Amino acid sequence: MRPEDVLTLDDVRAAAKRLHGVAHRTPVLTSGTLDQHVGARVFIKAENFQRVGAFKFRGAYNAIAQLDAGRRTAGVLAYSSGNHAQAIALAASLLGTKALIVMPEDAPPTKVAATQGYGAEIVRYDRYTEDRAAVAARIAAERGMTVIPPFDHPHVMAGQGTVALELLEQTGPLDALVVPMGGGGLMAGCATVAKALHPGVRMVGVEPVNGDDNRRSLAAGERVRIPVPRTIADGLALDTPGELTFAVNRRLVDEVVLVDDDEIRSAMAWAFDRLKVVVEPSGAAPLAALLTGRIGDPPPRVGLVFSGGNVGLARFVELLAGHAR
Repeated sequence: MRPEDVLTLDDVRAAAKRLHGVAHRTPVLTSGTLDQHVGARVFIKAENFQRVGAFKFRGAYNAIAQLDAGRRTAGVLAYSSGNHAQAIALAASLLGTKALIVMPEDAPPTKVAATQGYGAEIVRYDRYTEDRAAVAARIAAERGMTVIPPFDHPHVMAGQGTVALELLEQTGPLDALVVPMGGGGLMAGCATVAKALHPGVRMVGVEPVNGDDNRRSLAAGERVRIPVPRTIADGLALDTPGELTFAVNRRLVDEVVLVDDDEIRSAMAWAFDRLKVVVEPSGAAPLAALLTGRIGDPPPRVGLVFSGGNVGLARFVELLAGHAR
């Protein structure tokens, strides 16, 4: 398959039809204070208000909805630190199938509890010594279940692309779109849409300093593996980009910038104080990049994605101690 055939605008539009009336059409937040601070008009796609509290629901539902009756009856399996886990669990429940989730032992307790609350079975693993994909493949083979990966799947990527499709419908053309990058599925979907509709848009990915696998891979022209990152942005703590996502992103992403954990904390505090919203560390990364000037002088109209808001109260307080504005 040619890289340009992995994902198309038509794929995303088809996903939007499946998601209509199921996924939330999330709001776009604006702030005069933010605009003045960065010198641009900023439009924030608030996926922290999506079902399960993150954009991941879009891709999970789109993928499971396309399974035939036999595979749906056998159930689905996913591996995730939290948001994809919750998304698969809820989507499976809505579509009448069962879900098993392979989750790291250090996954945030709130995400584990939420995943169980949606009815999924959970199997734990050690993210620093075990290969989650291998664990998932073994269990899927034993039980005859279908694996729905968190990002490296065309139907998942298409679902995630509906974030940008909605955003551009809500705002009109943008000069830049800033997106957090973990496995690269959200960026691949969003970039496919944005570049197809407005070829001149600048696609900017954001990663943690300790988890720059996408930036290194794009610079090298091939997928690069790094040590498993240790960062508060657990949703971005990947050691290598996906094969399919990288094929898309290497064509469409203009640059990837890095932010550190303290900058992410400050962005979370800023969002809470000024926008009155709770954003998890991974979701706050694009705002951190904007507030710290990592993307340089921003163009007139900038979009950014708050990818999720799944952070428990105790963890939120712990992270922001000492970061009051």
